[in-house]
Amino acid sequence: MPVHVTNEIGKLRKVMLHRPGEELEHLVPGELERLLFDDIPYLKTARQEHDVFADILRDQGTEVVYLEDLAAETLRIGPKVRENFTWQVIAEGGSLAKEYKNELFDLLNGIEDEKDLVLKTMAGVSTNEMKDSTYSPLADLVKSGGRFVLDPMPNLYFTRDPFASIGRGVSLNRMYSGTRRRETIYGKLILENHPDFAGKVPFYYRREDPFHMEGGDVLNLSPRSLAVGISQRTTPEAIEKLAQNIFADRDSEIETILALDIPNVRAYMHLDTVLTQIDYDKFTIHPEILGSLRVYEISRGDGKDSLSVKEPDGTLSEILGDHMGRDPVTMISCGGQDRVVSEREQWNDGSNTLCVSPGRVIVYDRNYITNRILRDYGVEVLEMPGSELARGRGGPRCMSMPLIRDDI
Repeated sequence: MPVHVTNEIGKLRKVMLHRPGEELEHLVPGELERLLFDDIPYLKTARQEHDVFADILRDQGTEVVYLEDLAAETLRIGPKVRENFTWQVIAEGGSLAKEYKNELFDLLNGIEDEKDLVLKTMAGVSTNEMKDSTYSPLADLVKSGGRFVLDPMPNLYFTRDPFASIGRGVSLNRMYSGTRRRETIYGKLILENHPDFAGKVPFYYRREDPFHMEGGDVLNLSPRSLAVGISQRTTPEAIEKLAQNIFADRDSEIETILALDIPNVRAYMHLDTVLTQIDYDKFTIHPEILGSLRVYEISRGDGKDSLSVKEPDGTLSEILGDHMGRDPVTMISCGGQDRVVSEREQWNDGSNTLCVSPGRVIVYDRNYITNRILRDYGVEVLEMPGSELARGRGGPRCMSMPLIRDDI
């Protein structure tokens, strides 16, 4: 079974990462906002930090696979798969990529090694690399306002967002920002063509669907319950479509989807930036969301594709506990009761923990107050460095896509 994730805390058996690459070297100050970064990471250190992350996972008995390796393996299936992938990258690469599509194809097709090709599509193609006589350096720089014929994809090391594992299936998401929308090309390539996945994984959402949704908003609470954030990056319409597709799958055990409406701001871009599960009955939470949080309970309606939606009574801990058979669950505040600490450590992903087994989590070492509080609650904390990785606004959960977890 290539995908099996029915909870957030069971022993993590297999996970997909992306090691930061040359795409980070293509970040420049004038493009940071468009490319969703607040600062420019130092690639050498970012890679060292990410390698520590991967080593911690391996030390916990988790098989680590890389997005770039799976994509390269898929391209080796045959020339048609490679050709279709290359043209799709160009087609979704923006106006200059389309204008110089033939020149771009020749450049990319000239890269013999499949992994080198994958990494090049991730890193982007600068205007300086265009040698063809039809390229007009002055006119095209003015028209594009930029430096790239094919934009880099610096957010790719946040593998959680392009697709989400849900039970034995996946949602292949339509990303919120055009900057990140191309990232799902790799997921589509792998899930539809790689021999480990092709024809074996049901799709509960497609990148072609009209409403945006991202994997950081999806939490698998139990085999029968799913939580999805209504956030800056995920719309209510997308959640409705997801629910219809899940409920239409007779093999899916999910009976209820909890939609959690969180503030629509960049600091809380996904549900997992403010709420993650860390043990059977424990969650870490950013306390600022509690005052405005609304929860909706979605279940099957009476007719085909119909949904029943209601607002359940009780606090968030009571609602979560009810759906997980843990009544109630304990909410551990990121940063404790100090508002300044809470805001600072949430900004640096103090709530974005990755659980590798019940009561054992990977966190950034920089959030030392939250980490101390977690230890006080009996949670085993595995710290990793994150001074450069955190510049992209994401933590250990954001940087990981679980493929297989043990049931609990």
